[in-house]
Amino acid sequence: MTQPPDFANIDLHLVKVLYTVVSEQSVSRAALRLGSGQPLVSAQLRRLRALTGDPLLVRAGAGLAPTDTALALLAPAERLLREAETLFGPARPGRAFEPARATLTMRIAASDYLDPLFLPGVVARLQQLAPQARLELHPLSAEFDYRRKLAAGEVDLVVGNWLEPPDELHLGRLSSDEVVCLVAADHPAVKNPRGWTTARYLDSDHIAPTPLHPGARGVIDEHLALQGLERRITVRCAHFSLAPQMVSQSRLVLTTGRQFCQRFVGGQASLRIVKCPVAFPPMAYYQLWHERTHVSAAQRWLREQVRDVARELAAPAASRTKA
Repeated sequence: MTQPPDFANIDLHLVKVLYTVVSEQSVSRAALRLGSGQPLVSAQLRRLRALTGDPLLVRAGAGLAPTDTALALLAPAERLLREAETLFGPARPGRAFEPARATLTMRIAASDYLDPLFLPGVVARLQQLAPQARLELHPLSAEFDYRRKLAAGEVDLVVGNWLEPPDELHLGRLSSDEVVCLVAADHPAVKNPRGWTTARYLDSDHIAPTPLHPGARGVIDEHLALQGLERRITVRCAHFSLAPQMVSQSRLVLTTGRQFCQRFVGGQASLRIVKCPVAFPPMAYYQLWHERTHVSAAQRWLREQVRDVARELAAPAASRTKA
């Protein structure tokens, strides 16, 4: 006869270890995420194997792979952790969030084609208002599944721009910006503005960010495709902040928001901003978050700080554009 589980030997942290080890498929990576030592996590994994009667992780080539039982346990473990957060976390009714005394870790994933001053501004603001809190900044890359990480609580907030943001996530608009081209000072678009036509633009050599997943288009190419147009991308760059320097020494064209470009033109005689001959709608930047953190007082405060930094940076940029 099957023995009932001994709940006296199960604590909430053990559930968190289960979820983290199976998600990471690695004891060492799980230990890093949990802020624990690898021997301790290995011992906890042995306890979990004894409790579940399943190996949970098995050897697969050079790594580990979850068993069917482990995969089936992920969703219940996530629900249990989410309910515990509701019961005991900062969002519990009656518990106010005090940023000056907060010691939690806030995790933001952001693209690097935002205003270069944006993330430094967020860091400075949080350091001032919540000096005991910790902040983790993650890049948006092809390997970073931000939708899964938001759902799993591995990041709290994602900042970037999308033509159509995912429907299942909450969305807060941060700012919008005019789409322009950044080129070298001696580029034909600067020397002969009248000759800077749609055809010349499409036929130029373009630099664009590396897509978030294979075959994906960025907002620029998505919009061009909707108009039946396609540009010639000759350079893909995973480090968007390096693109202006590449542009300054070549005939490449970088198409992005004016606010980003303006940060690199100031004081650099080798770069120019020119009007894009293709009509683009304003480039919109958003912050996205999951339903699990929607009512959290701490997370609401974090979203407000991110919003305020974005608005403060956009205000002088907008006045420069009008001028």
